[in-house]
Amino acid sequence: MNDKEQGTGNREQGGKAPDAPRAAATIPGNGAPPPLERAPLAYENSTFLNSADGRVMRIVAEYLEPLARFRNEQIQDTVVFFGSARFRGRKEADHALELLDNTGSQQAAPSHEQPASPPDIAAGKATDLQRKRAVAAVEMARYYEDARRLAQLLTQWAAKIPSQKHRFVITSGGGPGIMEAANRGAWEAGGKTIGLNIRLPFEQAPNPYITPSLNFEFHYFFMRKLWFAYLSKALVVFPGGFGTLDEMFEILTLTQTNKLAKKITVVIYGSDYWKKILDLDALVDKGAISPKDIELFQYADTPEQAFEMLRKGLTENYLAAELAAAAADAHSLGLSANPSEDLMTGWTVGDFLSPEMAKTSK
Repeated sequence: MNDKEQGTGNREQGGKAPDAPRAAATIPGNGAPPPLERAPLAYENSTFLNSADGRVMRIVAEYLEPLARFRNEQIQDTVVFFGSARFRGRKEADHALELLDNTGSQQAAPSHEQPASPPDIAAGKATDLQRKRAVAAVEMARYYEDARRLAQLLTQWAAKIPSQKHRFVITSGGGPGIMEAANRGAWEAGGKTIGLNIRLPFEQAPNPYITPSLNFEFHYFFMRKLWFAYLSKALVVFPGGFGTLDEMFEILTLTQTNKLAKKITVVIYGSDYWKKILDLDALVDKGAISPKDIELFQYADTPEQAFEMLRKGLTENYLAAELAAAAADAHSLGLSANPSEDLMTGWTVGDFLSPEMAKTSK
């Protein structure tokens, strides 16, 4: 069989003829691509940082950035004030009392929700709600002034504590109302003061009395809560609403369960207000909490009374212990035969306590 017949036989048996040569590929004639801009660094990529994938970075930033600022400002510990953000203070004797629209808001509440003015009440133009709000507004203005005074007393006392760091710095949620009063009192006493604000969907702004370098704004409520609890050695709870109740019970629960790993003095200010709002004795009666849980806090009704409670707690739980530890160290080094007399440049336990408390501490 010749070659031609053999080739035919191969095709009949399923063989394929050799492929024809392919034409050379052509490149479109649109020129070279434009030069690329440099990609952003990952930590400067706002699209990524604000995405769901960047959430962990945002959370960590709300821990590390405040931590760095507290270190730079030499803040050792704090005293936290909670209370209503809805009532403005009476800055002058004739200042009209005003109710804010929401917690942290800068907008005033609608006119039909505002406290009635004395002329409206006299003319019979006020609703029952407005009359009740008028009575409450006077009471809340008093709490504003009490918070302001208490913050002054604490700041003046803390300034005398011999320390390279700032002790028991007044801290608030950074907004208006009781928060403003606390920051204002500390500012008027010449001390540093901290505002831990939260970004809300409606208009709000930090009050002007916060130390600028200690003005914070958080996105995450839980990170803000961490900084309330982390540095605090005492808590003062003034009359307030949902937010105040939330923060108060969170700290009390952490204390009750020993999760704070420290002793914290809790003062609930305004016994008349709080005993109308809460019946904690009923929780004891029902067995929901232990009788000793009622001892986690104390009631106070004047700035001076609250100050003495706070000074006693802070001294016994922290300053006296620090003094004793320093005395032991000094004694072991042979620096003082009687460390309690000349420790910390002449300071003694009596300088931190009232005379009566100093007698019982020896």
